Amino acid sequence: MSPTPLHGTASGGAITDVSGIEVGHFSDTRRPTGCTVILTREGAVAGVDVRGAAPGTRETDLLSPGNLVERVHGIMLAGGSAWGLAATDGAMRWLEERGIGMDVRFGTLPIVPAAVLFDLPMGDARFRPDAQSGYAACEAASSQPPAEGNVGAGSGALVGKLFGVDRAMKGGIGTASVTVGGVTVGALIACNALGDVIDPDTAQVVAGARTTDGKALLDTRRALLRGERPKPLLAGTNTTLGVIATDAVLTKVQANRLAMVAHDGLARSINPVHTMSDGDTLFALATCRVPPTDDTPGMTVLSAMAAEAVARATVRAVRAARSVTVGDLHIPSAADLAAPRG
Repeated sequence: MSPTPLHGTASGGAITDVSGIEVGHFSDTRRPTGCTVILTREGAVAGVDVRGAAPGTRETDLLSPGNLVERVHGIMLAGGSAWGLAATDGAMRWLEERGIGMDVRFGTLPIVPAAVLFDLPMGDARFRPDAQSGYAACEAASSQPPAEGNVGAGSGALVGKLFGVDRAMKGGIGTASVTVGGVTVGALIACNALGDVIDPDTAQVVAGARTTDGKALLDTRRALLRGERPKPLLAGTNTTLGVIATDAVLTKVQANRLAMVAHDGLARSINPVHTMSDGDTLFALATCRVPPTDDTPGMTVLSAMAAEAVARATVRAVRAARSVTVGDLHIPSAADLAAPRG
C-alpha cells in the first residue's frame, strides 16, 4: 500500500489539522502586540530547538531528552520581549482550573513552555502581554483553523529590519499542514525576522527590507553581498517563533529531533536567518493519536514534512499580514508591494 499524497486545505492547512491541538490568540487593542497559545489538553510529547543567538524562553531546559518531564499541556508564544513571558502564568492558571496538568500530589501542575519575540517598536512598549492576556488566549482556543496575519503573537511582528525599522515590512503569524500516509504535521509560525521572507518555490522575496524610497523590495541577501552596510542592531530585537505538531507517535528524543530539522523550513523561507539578533525557537509536539503501521512515515519523511510545513507557514505569516500605522511609523505589508523581477 503506497503512502497517500501530500495534501492540505485550500489555504494550505493548519496546525489544528493535527488531532489534539487547539490554538487561541489574544490581540491587544492598545498597541500591536499579543500572544498565542497552543493547547494539548491530553498532553503531548515535546521537544525544542533554539537556533537564534538572542532567545527569550521559559521551561525549554525541561524538554531536553535527558530531563524528567515527558509531556507538556501547552506552548505559549508572545510578543513583549521578556515581559511577555508573563502570559504563561495565565495559561497555567486556565489549565489548572480545568484539572489539566501533571499530578504532583499537592496539585495539578500544567507544563507550559514559552518563547517571546521583540515587538516593542510598535507603539507604547508599556503595553505587553501579561497573565490576563495568556488566560484570554486560552479562553479563545479551539480546534478550528486559527486566524493568521496581524493577530496574537504576530500582532506587532515586523520583517526585514536589517536596514532600519523605517524600511521594514509587516510580519505576522501563519499556519500550514501536510499529510502523508495518514499522518499530519502542522506548523504555526510567528515571524518577526531580521531578514527577508522568501517564497521557497520561486526564490522571490515576499516581504522584507525596502529600498530607500520605501516603494520596492530591496532583497537583503543581495544588498549585503554587494557591500551595503546594515544599521547597528540591538541584540534580541527580532525572532521567529513556532510550533510543529504531529499526530504521529514520537519519543521525546524524536520530538527534539523534529524541532531541530524543522529549522530547515526557516532556512528556506528567511534570509538571513538565525542571526545574532534573532532568538529563533521552534517547539515540536506529538499528540500520538495515530498508531504506527507499516505505512506510517518514519523520521526521514516526518522531517521533510516538518520543514515543508514550517516554510509554508512562514510565507503565510507575511502574506496574511496587513499594513499598520503607529504614530509616524507606517509599515506596509506584502500585499502592498510586488516582489522584484529577475
